[in-house]
Amino acid sequence: MTATTTWRADAYTEALRTGRGPLFLRRDDGWLLPLEVERWCEAPDAADRSVLDRCHGAVLDIGCGPGRLVAALAAEGRRALGIDISPEAVTRTELLGGTALCRSVFDPLPAEGRWDTVLLIDGNAGIGGDPAALLRRLRRITSRTGLVLAECAPVDVDERCEVRVDDGRGGLGTPFPWARAGVRALSALAAGTGWSVSETWTVTGRPFLALAPQPCVAGSR
Repeated sequence: MTATTTWRADAYTEALRTGRGPLFLRRDDGWLLPLEVERWCEAPDAADRSVLDRCHGAVLDIGCGPGRLVAALAAEGRRALGIDISPEAVTRTELLGGTALCRSVFDPLPAEGRWDTVLLIDGNAGIGGDPAALLRRLRRITSRTGLVLAECAPVDVDERCEVRVDDGRGGLGTPFPWARAGVRALSALAAGTGWSVSETWTVTGRPFLALAPQPCVAGSR
């Protein structure tokens, strides 16, 4: 592992451990996307609650971060699992009373094909830099009547890019692929990957989609 890679892991780990930033995703052209570490480490807010209220059955939170959603579901006695590639995120989730695995969504997962609700919150529709590939992967993870609840970018954007973690103090991590998709773009990507938009809503400026399997492909995997 290179020093830069170590820094990247430590910067994100430290932000989760302390519960505060600053932390950003930086494109090569210098554009910065602030990461809302403080919000992630607090209790669910009104927008989060609107997502939790729409969850049913067994819930898988992809890129769960410090685990506020998984822990909130667990506190209500509901079956929920978080996955995240950060060991610190998994530890934080477990300390809050949730269950989590250090795993990528593209790795083999428990109960594939049987999850009733899958969450892509806090920009996680951008994981892997290819939302279409991610949505196709979710067709194999969710049950035949399952839902994906996805948060969209708050602007009309459809972007694939390479980013680095930036600590706001001159430190940069190694590059990795990312994507951003607004409501219109994510809706179009969903339609092309076997999903139908069953609901759209916005709370405190955060837009969301509920995606259900298209009836014509409900049995395909």
